Amino acid sequence: MMSRIALTSLVAAAVAGCAGQQPAKNGTPAVSKEERLRITNQSPFDVAVCKTQAPALSQPANQGILVGGLLASRPQVMECLVDPKNRGPAENTRLVVKTTVNEQGGSHAISGDNLTPEGIACVQKIVDARVPLTALAKGAAPVESESTFVHEVGNSPSVRFGLNPGSDYSGNVRLAQDEWCECYAGYENKAPPTLRANLDLKKGQATAADIAFDPAGTPEGDALATCLKGKMAAVPSTLEVDELKFPYRFVHFNSHATEPAADLSPELRLLQLDLVRNQRSADAAIAFGNRANAAEAYDAIVAKYQSTKDWKLIDELKAKCKTLVNTSQQWVDSIESQRQVDQTTVDLATELKAKDAAWGELEAKTREIIAATQQDLDTAKQRLAADQGACPRETQEAAPKKKK
Repeated sequence: MMSRIALTSLVAAAVAGCAGQQPAKNGTPAVSKEERLRITNQSPFDVAVCKTQAPALSQPANQGILVGGLLASRPQVMECLVDPKNRGPAENTRLVVKTTVNEQGGSHAISGDNLTPEGIACVQKIVDARVPLTALAKGAAPVESESTFVHEVGNSPSVRFGLNPGSDYSGNVRLAQDEWCECYAGYENKAPPTLRANLDLKKGQATAADIAFDPAGTPEGDALATCLKGKMAAVPSTLEVDELKFPYRFVHFNSHATEPAADLSPELRLLQLDLVRNQRSADAAIAFGNRANAAEAYDAIVAKYQSTKDWKLIDELKAKCKTLVNTSQQWVDSIESQRQVDQTTVDLATELKAKDAAWGELEAKTREIIAATQQDLDTAKQRLAADQGACPRETQEAAPKKKK
């Protein structure tokens, strides 16, 4: 019932190819002299990482809830893999979360390729906290789910130490950003602006000698720059040459944004939209699971009514059917939100294709995804109409019907 077509790899490849980036390959890559001198480790930061409150997941767990809950945890899971201590030496990391829930309880088992024990522990802590599991009722069939996350150095935000002092300092800044969430207060529903900090590192000084941000252009952007400047002032610096000056570019995404990211370049806006679509897909999966639980609860009270013919159950029937209708409406709304993101993506891909035909593949794939999302939306609307028609009314004499 939920569209499973993922844009992430295609968008990343399209941005890499059309924006001049080089895609990563498996194995430890050779590092050129130019790369050793280039300042790296200035990867984008998804401020959705700062959202500590997990989505509400109804119980018992089912496929929709497990899939959606783990999808919703993607910003935090992928942030684990930014840190090189959590990845092995290969450029690509594949992480699998296998979830099992039964009468005895539930567990998330972490496995994959190119993961270190620290990486497994980081992800384990996140999924245990954000997708809590409770035992199923006695006699209930076990529920299993498997979610895969892929991290690619060069396409995914990542840090690698040992290239040069400027890159190492930048890596320390990037890894510290998830501890600077107070700076991003007020950006819950939009991506913060891109900012540029001009740095001056000097030999013998434990931190940056000078940090100066370019004007952001807005009061809230300047306030963010001031906050980040204060945080950067504590980032350690080690320099063997006398002095090193270079810029640090803060690129921000927000998977939970509801406003356009006009500050980003078209290529980066595609990546921002892909992150948002992932969360819309998570919302749709959770809504689907919540609706399934509501239907099961309604069916149980309908069965009780049909066996007893006790009209005192009508109020409970109405309440549970209202919950069913509400969860069906939330399912419809979440898929519609996903469709809107798909449409914005295809519009942007069409704009880019007019300048570079290489974007045509992304445009075509996104149109396929819109068609699949529309089918899901049509199905959800049909279920909503059926749920609305099933609810008992004050003057209704016929017994209510079970849902499927």
